[in-house]
Amino acid sequence: MTPLPVERETVLVRLNGIEGELVELQNLSKIPFQEFADGVGFKLSQYHLHRALEGVFHIIAHILSRVPGGHEGGGYKDLARLFGEKGFIERSFAKKNLVSIAGYRNRLVHFYAEISPKEIFKLLHENLGDVETFLKAVKAILQNPEKFGLTVR
Repeated sequence: MTPLPVERETVLVRLNGIEGELVELQNLSKIPFQEFADGVGFKLSQYHLHRALEGVFHIIAHILSRVPGGHEGGGYKDLARLFGEKGFIERSFAKKNLVSIAGYRNRLVHFYAEISPKEIFKLLHENLGDVETFLKAVKAILQNPEKFGLTVR
C-alpha cells in the first residue's frame, strides 16, 4: 500500500496560522508585566498560545498519518515523541521540548484555571523559540519531502 502524500495546503494553512499566533504572542510579550496581568494581555496570550499549539499538533498528526506506524494512537505527548522517533525533528528536541509543549497544550485546555499571568508571561519570554524550531523542521519537510520518505501534493 502506497502511503498518502502530505497535503501541502493543509500544512501551509496551519503553518501560516501558527506564525500569525507567534506574532501576536511576541507583541503581547512586550507589554509590561503589571499591565499584562491586569489587562487583556494575559487572556489574549492564552487564546493565541492555545491556537498555536493546536496547529502544531494538527501538523504533526497529519504528517505522521502519512507514514507506516506513524500514528499508534495515544495523546499529544505520544504524537510529539513519534515525530522525533520517525526522524521529522531531532529526537532529543521531540522528547524534551515537543513533549513539554504537548503537556502545556493539555494544561491550557484542561487546567486553565490554574494558569497564572506570571507563568504565561515567563513562557512568552522563554519558550516561543521551541515553536519556531518546530516550524523550521516542518518547512524542511515540505522543501525536501523525499529526505523524510514522504511525498507532497
